[in-house]
Amino acid sequence: MDNYHVPVLLEQSIGGLSINPNGIYVDCTFGGGGHSKAILNKLDKGKLIAFDQDTDAIANKPKSKNLILVQGNFRFMRNYLRYNNINKVDGILADLGVSSHHFDTEERGFSFRFSAGLDMRMNQSAELTAQKVLNEYKTEELKSIFKNYGELKNAGRIAGFIDKYRKQQKIETIDQFKELLEPILPPHAQSKILAKVFQALRIEVNQEMESLKEMLLQTEKVLKQGGRLVIITYHSLEDRLAKNYIKNGMFEGMPEKDLYGNVDVPFKQVNRKVIVPDNAEIERNSRARSAKLRIAERL
Repeated sequence: MDNYHVPVLLEQSIGGLSINPNGIYVDCTFGGGGHSKAILNKLDKGKLIAFDQDTDAIANKPKSKNLILVQGNFRFMRNYLRYNNINKVDGILADLGVSSHHFDTEERGFSFRFSAGLDMRMNQSAELTAQKVLNEYKTEELKSIFKNYGELKNAGRIAGFIDKYRKQQKIETIDQFKELLEPILPPHAQSKILAKVFQALRIEVNQEMESLKEMLLQTEKVLKQGGRLVIITYHSLEDRLAKNYIKNGMFEGMPEKDLYGNVDVPFKQVNRKVIVPDNAEIERNSRARSAKLRIAERL
């Protein structure tokens, strides 16, 4: 379990939940079970409902009478809670992004360091793969993915190179993909560009932005008054959604004010300033470098 994924900002995130030993908590992203284990250690008669759509993660389940581990996407959180006769919870934790296990397992196709097939599915029973996106999406759709999810200025050129290559042969492997991108990968920025391209593909394959939005909208319905929402993000797209939702109760725009200038929002920010890992944690775990922690309380 410990090698599967090192939990990021563990002490700060568990502290942010302000755990009641007899309360009910949700871990949206079980993974290696690091955050879940820390929550369980603080529970007496309380319950933890943890979610993960990956069968590899489910294999990390610890023995605990306080734990219900659900193999499913956290976008269906409210349905699964209702199935277990739970209407309200005391806290929700979501450590977003990709686990170390996914990046380090070659055949899963998440990392450009390897020569595997283009997969990138967190749920291995899902139909959509990175290979399918690259070979079957229209050029304009590809451009949109790389522009919106990778924030790449040359998204159109990337989509064009993909379209040209796939007309000659099917794109099946990471090596093929890197080969077709070579003309637009300057040596000094190769890794940085590839990271953004792979991020964009992964987000599309796993419908990450849609899932995050659906989950966030459910938090205000399932959290008790005074309940805590703890979110760890790893890139600007998901952090922007979390930040806007916590602050304004919506993903874009500003909430309407009443006659007295007050706004009706579901949460108050517990930490006005975003929490980031210190140098010691980054040294221990380089993947913590981009992590940002936000804590909110249900009003």
